[in-house]
Amino acid sequence: MKRPRETAEEKKTEILSAIEELSVLFKSKPKPSSTTDLAGDQLAAVAACGCGCGCGGDHRQQAAASASPSCVPTRPFLSLCHLIIQILDKTGPTLGVLRQDVSRNIQRLERSLEADPIANSNLIEILKSESIKGNARKGDSCSRALLWLTRSLDLTAVMLQKLANDPGQSMEALVEESYKNTLKPWHGWISAAAYKVALKLLPDTKTFLNLLMANGQGLETLKDDITTLTSLLTSFLEDVYSILVRYLLCFCIPVFYTYRDPDPDFPESCG
Repeated sequence: MKRPRETAEEKKTEILSAIEELSVLFKSKPKPSSTTDLAGDQLAAVAACGCGCGCGGDHRQQAAASASPSCVPTRPFLSLCHLIIQILDKTGPTLGVLRQDVSRNIQRLERSLEADPIANSNLIEILKSESIKGNARKGDSCSRALLWLTRSLDLTAVMLQKLANDPGQSMEALVEESYKNTLKPWHGWISAAAYKVALKLLPDTKTFLNLLMANGQGLETLKDDITTLTSLLTSFLEDVYSILVRYLLCFCIPVFYTYRDPDPDFPESCG
């Protein structure tokens, strides 16, 4: 009976593995509270946060952030990020720069987890600790690592959903549009120019789809798997962005697949 289980594992794709990791993350998520449950002093504190969010005095999004999840397990999150790297690798050298950034930020969080496996088993506790110490916005902080990993996951979610929606679209157009709507607003002109050149090195769409498929898997099944993954991933990312808002690490909870106003307090390049 052991061999069939091993065979099943061998056939598991990165897409399915990522769905499993997201399922673990959602199991740890407590039932959310509504914004109306917030006390008046909480709402006042949010309104006076001084984060420069540019929301025109409407701090509903910051108020919603106060009801964001209280636990994001570090290890399953890192496992998810490793799987995303494997997906990015299938695009060839084009997203190599992004892969390096993702890998570097994963390593930063891994070192934190290894330093104190109990205290840092929850990403939110890491953010709290750095916020209290005043280190959250430093270049080598775990808070910055989480912010950039979240943005990279955002790019991956958009790219995969566009692929599932229109498998006939060229990879160059698909990746370019996904990058434009997610990471490009945060990158300087050097990084943006590097991506523009690298687009020419992408595999064709059919090759990329084949690399994502399990042996014997059909296109429609793959599209269903991708849709399941991106639905879970975007929902999870909304939670993470709300956590980042709570600790004033980004402006406001973004609307997915749209342009996000860059945060002037953070350098443009990943890091």
